[in-house]
Amino acid sequence: MAGSCPAPSPEGPSAAVEGDHQKGPPALMLFDTRTKKTEVFRPLVEGKVGMYVCGVTPYDFSHVGHARAYVSFDVLYRYLKFLGYEVEYVRNFTDIDDKIIRRANEAGETASSLSNRFINEFLHDIVELQCLPPTREPRVTQHIKQIIDLITKVCSTNMWEKL
Repeated sequence: MAGSCPAPSPEGPSAAVEGDHQKGPPALMLFDTRTKKTEVFRPLVEGKVGMYVCGVTPYDFSHVGHARAYVSFDVLYRYLKFLGYEVEYVRNFTDIDDKIIRRANEAGETASSLSNRFINEFLHDIVELQCLPPTREPRVTQHIKQIIDLITKVCSTNMWEKL
């Protein structure tokens, strides 16, 4: 079929690197914001990829900017899987913040009911866009203690100075 991707290498997720004559898909090149260069993607753990994507703050309906971002992440997720990687894809929901509280107060409902309604709308939109579901979709409200503990640790050890 014209335009189709080459089959993954039977040796696993190792992609061909420039100058390498391995058969299989071409190397995955990604822009590294730390080095400010496009570089060959190499996972921290051979054969496994962790992909954490900031999800929506659900206080209103999604828009085309959300669609563009999540379709792009979906393409990357699918390609990593195609290359043979085991991918842990996490997309969170920031289901509590000032905008959610303000909108809920204006609408006369709880912050959780408003955010749940717009999470459901977002998930419906994502299905319509034919995006694959992530491995996990944590909600901030389910992890407040861990967030506070992490911030406390970062502040108490001066780790924030390295950020």
